[in-house]
Amino acid sequence: MNRVARTKEEWRVTRALKGLSPERAPDTLLPAVLRRVGLADTYWRLESPVGAVYVAHSRAGISMVTRAASAADFEATFRRIHGRPVYRESSVPPAAVRALIRDLKGKGRPQLRFDLRGLSEFERAVLLKALEIPPGEVRPYSWVAKEIGRPGAVRATGSALARNPVPLLIPCHRVIRSDGHIGMYSLGGPRNKRRLLEIEGAQPERLEKLAASGVRYLGNAERRHYCYPTCGGIETLVVSNKVPFRSEREAAVAGYRPCEDCRPPLAQAS
Repeated sequence: MNRVARTKEEWRVTRALKGLSPERAPDTLLPAVLRRVGLADTYWRLESPVGAVYVAHSRAGISMVTRAASAADFEATFRRIHGRPVYRESSVPPAAVRALIRDLKGKGRPQLRFDLRGLSEFERAVLLKALEIPPGEVRPYSWVAKEIGRPGAVRATGSALARNPVPLLIPCHRVIRSDGHIGMYSLGGPRNKRRLLEIEGAQPERLEKLAASGVRYLGNAERRHYCYPTCGGIETLVVSNKVPFRSEREAAVAGYRPCEDCRPPLAQAS
């Protein structure tokens, strides 16, 4: 076929295609295809220490953990936040997910994958740092901000934790206010936050008493270092770290250095 004939043939095909009535693929096509190839978001309903929660996931990882009045409410919330549908999962949840939802203080924490699409680089850094806090321990918002290299972003750190899409599994309940008070929590408020810390052995009532008295750190007179009150577990700290300090400067003046495990701040030179 010469070039002129080919051009005419292409023109006739194009004209014929333009004459076809416009038809949209059904709205159910894309979700059906995604489910068929394993890329759709699905969810389980699991029991947790703060009641039933819905856990959404895909091949990319776990994307949402939240409470909801019903499955329909959860599906609507997921679609509103993520802009895509989510479907009830027919398979049994992995043992690792069930164990972590049920028993937050379990040792040998498995490495789970999280789907944090839609979050900023800063928000992801905040959540992944919170994931490093061991069960039974807490850190202030300022610690998280300092650890990710943004010491001036304490308020933004708190906002990122408040928007944590996968609480319980990424343990934002282990991050407290810089003054030592427990603070808020997205899954049911401070009451549930205290409940989770109690389960893990952090003793929130004792923490709040220390905070009310102005104590921020506890020092070890033998090793001459100071720690956050829950470093290594609060029961250990109240036995071996008995020297109370109201600030890192007070600890430094007394000749104490920051603990290398929990990494409290070093006093700034005046």
